[in-house]
Amino acid sequence: MSFFAITGAIEQGLVYGLMTLGVFITFRVLDFPDLTVDGSLPLGAAVSSVCITNGLDPWLSLLPAMVAGFLAGMVTGLLTTRLKILHLLASILTMTALYSVNIMVMGGRPNVPLINSPTVFGPARKLVASLGVSPWLTSSFLFLFLVLAVVAALIWLMRTEFGQALLATGDNPRMITSLGVNTGFTIVVGVGLSNSLVSLCGALVAQNQGTAEVSMGVGTIVAGLASIVVGETLFGGRRIVTRIVSVVVGSILYRLAIATALSLNVFKPSNLNLVTASIVVAALSLPRLKAFIRNRGYRQKRNV
Repeated sequence: MSFFAITGAIEQGLVYGLMTLGVFITFRVLDFPDLTVDGSLPLGAAVSSVCITNGLDPWLSLLPAMVAGFLAGMVTGLLTTRLKILHLLASILTMTALYSVNIMVMGGRPNVPLINSPTVFGPARKLVASLGVSPWLTSSFLFLFLVLAVVAALIWLMRTEFGQALLATGDNPRMITSLGVNTGFTIVVGVGLSNSLVSLCGALVAQNQGTAEVSMGVGTIVAGLASIVVGETLFGGRRIVTRIVSVVVGSILYRLAIATALSLNVFKPSNLNLVTASIVVAALSLPRLKAFIRNRGYRQKRNV
């Protein structure tokens, strides 16, 4: 695999690390299986692209994209907490509705091109060049900066009272409710925060690729889960700081593994989602397999 392929995989791992951090909030922190992300990622891309094509600054376009993702997550949370719809079904309903919403945001078109439009990479390219770094590494440095900022913000959040409520809601909702915490509010805000990060990722991906597409979110949840599982399997720990950092590292390793497999022609690009799903199944089954082997060895020792 060439150097450019490696740096490209790391770049993808960093930007999709933002999405993975969002999935981590729902999947691990809140214990809330949320499929809204498959719709909120193209939602962020659509909102940011439309804002840019209408003259808004590329950096400022990230804010409405995140707000749109937050609102999408809130819809899922409210369907679950207020209407008592099963969380998985609620997220599927929101994801399905977002497909139509995304097309409406893009003016009835399936995509919004950003050719010859300003992006966040323009000013960043000048800054990186002034530091003596090659311009083609601009995206990697920008994504690294944003990921570090989001990781620091999440670590700070998890140490606050609200962050502790998020963790407790996922671990033991009955206990935290008995202490007077409104778990419904916590779930709505937590799922909204998760999808705002996913939408931020979508906005950056659209600006990096030069287009926003309504189908760009297909397989987002599977890729996010794969990254989380890979990171936790290799660098897992109980401390929240270790868990958050391992999520980003898992995203990079996952993208490197995909790039390596593609360069070696191990599988076709059209089989990517199938391979990703297989990785998730294998990684999720690994702890159970380890426990089975450990118990079997223990029984054999007792029988000797």
